Amino acid sequence: MFNLFYPYSDWALFVLRLVFGFIFLAHGWPKLKSLKTTAKNFSAMGFKPGAFWGPLTAIVEFFGGLAVIFGFLMQLAALLFAVEFAVINVWKIAKRQPFIGNVELDLLLLAAALLLLVFGGGSFSVQYFTLPLWA
Repeated sequence: MFNLFYPYSDWALFVLRLVFGFIFLAHGWPKLKSLKTTAKNFSAMGFKPGAFWGPLTAIVEFFGGLAVIFGFLMQLAALLFAVEFAVINVWKIAKRQPFIGNVELDLLLLAAALLLLVFGGGSFSVQYFTLPLWA
């Protein structure tokens, strides 16, 4: 349609990676700092055993956020985020949580994870420069 913008696709992926990655750093760091509280919170939400799911989520969010920012093993991280947010969205819909102010951000993060999974990190990623090692 508008091939005029195609040369900027790597820049768009770079911006998406940065925003997406920093969102998960911001959400993963507090969970990682207090794994005991995170485990209790996950148990209270019904994700049992919370001692497994809470720390796992903290690790995926923090280190996956770093992977996405740098574009290193980014598609693996994007896959993990897509699975995480598919579960989150199903859980929220099952709990009948409202769309506005609750579910819509999680759907957007799921869509962004799927986009990064399919398109990769683009030219401005560590993996782009080491592609022969990881192909």
